[in-house]
Amino acid sequence: MPIKLKPSIKKYDRRTNITSLQHFYIKSISETELKSLFNNERTKPKLKMKILKELTRRRKLNEKN
Repeated sequence: MPIKLKPSIKKYDRRTNITSLQHFYIKSISETELKSLFNNERTKPKLKMKILKELTRRRKLNEKN
């Protein structure tokens, strides 16, 4: 299962009566946003480790290409 940055949320549209889920997977977040979250002092250590792993994974992918 993919790593999540924060819990999923439900969005309810009152006009169409449709509930949709919005997921916050770490692989879909931009690199600049991940770096800003990593450098923020209020980010929890567990989340910082998740971000660090994702950034290293992206760097490895860039080196192969």
